[in-house]
Amino acid sequence: MQRVCLALPTMRPCPDTIAELAEEAAYAVANFGVEVHLLILDTTDAGGFAENAGAVAALEPAPGVVVHHLGEARQREFLRRVSERSGAADPELLLDLMLPRAVAYGSCVNRLFLGAAALGCTSAHLRNDDADFQVVDGRKIFPIHHELLSIGRPAGEAVAGVSRSELDPADADKPVMLVSGSFIGELNVDIGEIHELDPAVYRDVVRLWTPPVWSEEERDAMVDISFKGAGSEPFDTDESVLGVPDIWDVYMCNIALDHRAYEVLPLLPATETIGSDYALLHALVHSRLPGVVHNRHIVNYYTPERRTGAGFVSYQLRFVKFLLSMLYLYPVYGGMIDLGRGLLDERNGLKVEPILDLARGSVHWDRAGNVHCLDVLDRSYRKLGGKYAELADVMAGRREQLLDEARQDAERWAVLIEAWAPMVAAARAEGLRTGTEGLDADADGTDGTDAGTDGTDAGTDGTDAGTDGTNGAGTGTDAPVR
Repeated sequence: MQRVCLALPTMRPCPDTIAELAEEAAYAVANFGVEVHLLILDTTDAGGFAENAGAVAALEPAPGVVVHHLGEARQREFLRRVSERSGAADPELLLDLMLPRAVAYGSCVNRLFLGAAALGCTSAHLRNDDADFQVVDGRKIFPIHHELLSIGRPAGEAVAGVSRSELDPADADKPVMLVSGSFIGELNVDIGEIHELDPAVYRDVVRLWTPPVWSEEERDAMVDISFKGAGSEPFDTDESVLGVPDIWDVYMCNIALDHRAYEVLPLLPATETIGSDYALLHALVHSRLPGVVHNRHIVNYYTPERRTGAGFVSYQLRFVKFLLSMLYLYPVYGGMIDLGRGLLDERNGLKVEPILDLARGSVHWDRAGNVHCLDVLDRSYRKLGGKYAELADVMAGRREQLLDEARQDAERWAVLIEAWAPMVAAARAEGLRTGTEGLDADADGTDGTDAGTDGTDAGTDGTDAGTDGTNGAGTGTDAPVR
């Protein structure tokens, strides 16, 4: 039976979301005959963890659905074993890249990928703890419907499951590596208030993430569509398109990825940086691999902590670091575009070597562009005044640190790319352990056990799986961007 991984990373209480994902998992089993491993990747405080654990315990048993609720200590032990088993010269460095002591969206998803490998899953289906499913006539619109119709299948076979095909006949034998919808609702980056205060400042700030080689007209057009997803039109009738997706039509919080993609290329392990988990999607799109884009969009909303006090400063600094990361990512993305189908091997799988070369080369980029970026942000935030002027003060005090960290994140990504294949192999070999040897205190002092539908975990050998869930819940807590 095909085994798939449905993942919810979180760092806050989200009992309603847990219940909704359990429904989606049961839907997948009933309609597609798969075995679903629901990984709840949790780094809440003690009270929050207990609330989420209560939600897991309250789930009705569903045949074919296995629920894992994992805390940081269990993840760390698994990752330590994997890092050591991989044969790396510095397993402690790999452990830090996978589980840093800070919010790290790409690292969070990378832990999920290793967990999926340890479980023997053929695909990973990523969701969000600050989004809802759309509801039509009392029926929840689950994205996994389109995902399981196509993910991993030869594109020529996937034609039967879509409403429209733009597939090049020459690509019929290539596998569908990604299936994605987008989102409706609020912007997926919490900067709408800037637009309300001063649209001109909003334009100046958002232009900072556009490719510097673009024309003024192209950069302005990108500002107009950035962070808006599918707009506000609700779901009506299923629509899906098979072909080479546009990067603007895929969304990391509403996506399925085939294991032959995520087992090749890890995401950028940048700390305190939103939007650091899109590199793999760029590789798949720019290599011209077929994918499916559908309209079962999730509904994005904002959580309150990111808008006040320390939460506001932390979130906005993550946006600043996102802008700075582009200096090192755009050369990689541009190289991917130039290579195109040259990114694929003879079996139509991603080749990691050219991507590693691009990542290594990007770290030497002149950081003058990032100096300019911080200058523009400083002027813009001070013009807005109030809490934004206070943010500018914080940013000025960390100026050199921010510049250094952006380069270090790029360097660390190259290290992880090189180590990734041995880590994936180690995760498969290691599996996840059950019983008292796998217990941890987690956030709430409980024993950290997983609540499967029958009280057990069904890993590849009866073991428990899950690696993800700490440090900001990469795919979820702050909706990442492209």
